[in-house]
Amino acid sequence: MIQSQPIAPNGPVFSQLVYGTWRVLDDPPTANAPDLLRRLHQCLDLGITTIDTAEIYGLYRVEEFIGETLRLDPGLRSRLQIVTKCGIYVPCDFHPERKTAFYQADAARIVKSAEKSLRLMGIDHIDLLLVHRPDWLTPADETAAGLNKLLKDGKIRAAGVSNYNVHQFDLLNSRMDQPLVTNQIEFSLLHMDPIYDGTGDQCQRLGIRPMAWSPLAKGELMNATNPASARIHAKCAELSAKYDGATVDQLAYAWILAHPSRPLPVIGTNKLDRLCATARAAQIQLEREDWYALWTAAKGHGIP
Repeated sequence: MIQSQPIAPNGPVFSQLVYGTWRVLDDPPTANAPDLLRRLHQCLDLGITTIDTAEIYGLYRVEEFIGETLRLDPGLRSRLQIVTKCGIYVPCDFHPERKTAFYQADAARIVKSAEKSLRLMGIDHIDLLLVHRPDWLTPADETAAGLNKLLKDGKIRAAGVSNYNVHQFDLLNSRMDQPLVTNQIEFSLLHMDPIYDGTGDQCQRLGIRPMAWSPLAKGELMNATNPASARIHAKCAELSAKYDGATVDQLAYAWILAHPSRPLPVIGTNKLDRLCATARAAQIQLEREDWYALWTAAKGHGIP
């Protein structure tokens, strides 16, 4: 069973693995509310109680799809923690007037987007709202004003960011009435930047847990024609028996989970069997030498 713990001091309690909805509309056979409802119930059976979405997912259609699904089971909402994001705006069928994609995280836009998310999902609060990307044209005081208002009004329970560097995080956090609780960052065996760029260290210093998006490197980790992926596959084949037949993706998730910042990986699958298989990764305790062996395989060279 997946464990749940606070994501930050005095922060919300989230499950160790998070179910991501970025691709829920990508596979037509599963892009219907009853099928998503089955997956959400399977998540709960596994102990995965936190789901991640965003205003922009599915070109602004996924939140409404989640709302449709929640209406099929009115008691489901109370068993879930819902994370969503705002701040990315692109040309699409809903907004043909837009000519260029842009970021916007001023107070009015944040509040408007959060209220739209609440309406589309049919919920009365968001457990965690993230600013999806840093908005280079909006002062931190302005972004914080929007988040602080939503917190004060009870429309969100906690605030965080996604894809912020350490300086951007510190600046925004210094303007918050209630500290930010996470930074959702790209982290995988093929994208190790959080180990080196200070974001993982910052999370440890603040006692907050990062969320890790694209833990399988957007699927590239499963592409055996990628030289780094091929080396990882070979090493995982060596380690599999030691970890009770663990697969490449299970070991890849276990590698992320072993980092001392204690990341929460975001799972992005529409298949029940893969969802169940991924959950087993939380039970794998990689030995130190094996963690470094996977690092070495990914990099193609030994440690400095």
